[in-house]
Amino acid sequence: MRARAAAAAALLAVGLLAGCAREHGSAATTPSSSASPSGYPEMEKKVAAAESALAQADKDAAQDDSDGTSR
Repeated sequence: MRARAAAAAALLAVGLLAGCAREHGSAATTPSSSASPSGYPEMEKKVAAAESALAQADKDAAQDDSDGTSR
């Protein structure tokens, strides 16, 4: 229940940190002229996947709670 939600939140945090670290890793890089940084579409996909996993974990936890059984 909560472990699944915590795992999904941790996955989201790791994904965001990995994406941000790539952008701030070197002071020698020059900013791009495009509106979004490189790798942004891939990061959006990772965030969407993590949000989906979190939503599924919440749904599973709610279903487990409504079963009336405790583990």
